[in-house]
Amino acid sequence: MTAPKGQTSAESGAASLRIDFYPTHEHEQDGVTYRLRSGRPFPFGATLVPNGVNFSIYSSHASNCTLVLFDKGAPEPKAEIPFPEEFKIGDVFAMVVFDLDVETLEYGYRMDGPFDPARGLRFDPTKVLMDPYAKAVGGRDVWGEVPDWNDPFPHRSRLAFDDFDWEGDRPLQIPNEDLVVYEMHVRGFTKSASSGVRFPGTFAGLREKIPYLQALGVNCVELMPIFEFDEFEHSHTDPETGEVNHLNYWGYSTVNFFAPKSGYAATGRLGMQVDELKQLVKDLHKAGIEVMLDVVFNHTAEGDHRGPTISFRGLDNSVYYMLTPEGYYFNFSGTGNTLNCNHPVVRNMVLDCLRYWASEFHIDGFRFDLAAILGRAADGTPLSNPPLLEALAHDPILAKCKLVAEAWDAGGLYQVGSFPAYNRWAEWNGKYRDTVRRFIKGDEGVVADLATRIAGSPDLYSSRGATASINFVTAHDGFTLHDMVSYNDKHNEANGEDNRDGANDNNSWNHGVEGETSDEAILALRERQIKNAAVLLMTSQGVPMMLMGDEVGRTQHGNNNTYCHDNDLSWFDWSLTETNAGLLRFWQHLVALRHAHPVLRNRYHHSGFDYVGSGVPDLSWHGVRAWRPDWSPASRTLAFMLDGRHARGGTVTDDTLYVALNSSWEANGFELPTLPEGHAWYVAANTSMPSPHDIHAPGEEVRLSDQSHVLLGSRSAMILLGKPDSLSNDPQGD
Repeated sequence: MTAPKGQTSAESGAASLRIDFYPTHEHEQDGVTYRLRSGRPFPFGATLVPNGVNFSIYSSHASNCTLVLFDKGAPEPKAEIPFPEEFKIGDVFAMVVFDLDVETLEYGYRMDGPFDPARGLRFDPTKVLMDPYAKAVGGRDVWGEVPDWNDPFPHRSRLAFDDFDWEGDRPLQIPNEDLVVYEMHVRGFTKSASSGVRFPGTFAGLREKIPYLQALGVNCVELMPIFEFDEFEHSHTDPETGEVNHLNYWGYSTVNFFAPKSGYAATGRLGMQVDELKQLVKDLHKAGIEVMLDVVFNHTAEGDHRGPTISFRGLDNSVYYMLTPEGYYFNFSGTGNTLNCNHPVVRNMVLDCLRYWASEFHIDGFRFDLAAILGRAADGTPLSNPPLLEALAHDPILAKCKLVAEAWDAGGLYQVGSFPAYNRWAEWNGKYRDTVRRFIKGDEGVVADLATRIAGSPDLYSSRGATASINFVTAHDGFTLHDMVSYNDKHNEANGEDNRDGANDNNSWNHGVEGETSDEAILALRERQIKNAAVLLMTSQGVPMMLMGDEVGRTQHGNNNTYCHDNDLSWFDWSLTETNAGLLRFWQHLVALRHAHPVLRNRYHHSGFDYVGSGVPDLSWHGVRAWRPDWSPASRTLAFMLDGRHARGGTVTDDTLYVALNSSWEANGFELPTLPEGHAWYVAANTSMPSPHDIHAPGEEVRLSDQSHVLLGSRSAMILLGKPDSLSNDPQGD
């Protein structure tokens, strides 16, 4: 069969496409003829079309645009094709180029226009700009490989291909109230030689450790930034050794929002980072684990006016960035620039980006770094009804995705509890972190606020429910849990900033010795305090989030800001799974307890009333005397009881759960509430006991000999279950 005019024979087989091509223009360069025609403005970026590629790029102020084509890795372009004026539609330059080898193609753009910083315009046609919609980026294919600093185009746009077999995978859509989130760093999780994986520090390496995550019991991993970034941004080289000793390890400085970090892929050198990440997501889903991405839309890697021109600055500076009236960069991110997220074009880019990750990578949710910035107008003013946040909340493609805000920014805007949520957004609850830390430390005047945090912070999220509160005690930004109980002060000297960087308000306590010690009593107390924090985290209403390595006592040796350390200070030391096996076991059983008891996972806040006729409220507060909590400033004891017949709003029946907390230096006896006839109290966990008696696996709890009182050791926590008495049908008491 003869192919119709303008179609290849292969394309004629896909007759249903009905897409013909008719080159209308030609471009000659170095003896090669490039056939062209006017392109389609949407979608932005580079899109495969029959026998060609459609290139579409937006700029409202550029006078001219040139497409720059490279062969992969070549230092010089093979062609530079100006967009004919008739190929421009509105402010979009769109062109189809035929007969390209898309497997080896790299591309960029030169934009010409005025250089007038006072007006916010910074066009420079000598720069080759990266496509902000590129689906893959080359140039930093292998992590830590020192780049060619003289390369004029170090971040190269590439195409990605839709040929991955998902085998029917779908996002898991685990209800928010059932989540246990694990915040982690892709590289740091397996880079240590102690990990024993075949491909350390990569998506593939993480795949090998999925069984560990399953055994821990977490069902959502929150990956610190995996969008393409430059680990050499602000890198530092030791002048004596010549070694690069500081890198951008965390990655909170995006180069491209659509491309996965190639340096995180074992196959990055081969350009297979897209498939490697998709395989990781698919395998995590098979294991029942959701994937949430930590996304950074508040700024880019271009910095302020002294920074590099990579993409946005050269494409349309005044559109993509918030600028002062004088044309300088607003810096609400603390990094030099602020993305102008509520400009319609930028807003659409953010939406396109998240839709892409949700649909093409099956991502389950997003955590937004410094999300308060997303609610600012172009002049920095906080908006009462931010268009971007509203659009994200109601977007049809993102409808089932989790949306989590870090509800503050570096410009002083703090919105925990007041973030524009549209009944969709959850928040990192910084108040939960601070209050729990202060209680564990033994501060006075904390008990009443602690009760509010345990209850899911109804003072902050009364209209949204408990799941709006992402509860955490530690996160990447700050002390690890081990260091929180081992250091009074930060020790960031290794960062090279004279210990000025990092937070000073850590609410930590070293228990008598700053840092490492061989004192057995102090070590035992520190481990108990870690367990106390774990008990609070896993028995609070809301969504618990734990930090990578806290379950095995990972230390950063007092450094609370390891953003620049790609070394043992940041990496997961897998030998700790054996050294601190008892602590790991404690976390595993505690997470299992949360999963086993729906009474711990209410979507909405408790009422404090009995609405099912059980005789007790859904949630009740107690002290050393039952039903009589001590709210006085000097109090350091608190207990609470969750009635199992009120679980999930009374829709299911569970055991009753009682938690006693004692942050005093003295032991305290607690009078227990009376259970219904035929029920008895069983010990699920008691942090004052050494391992393995500190916790029992679900179903193996130990019956209390005294059903009216318990003695709780100093600085300890206890979890009791009220359930059918195993002795009630055994008259011999055996």
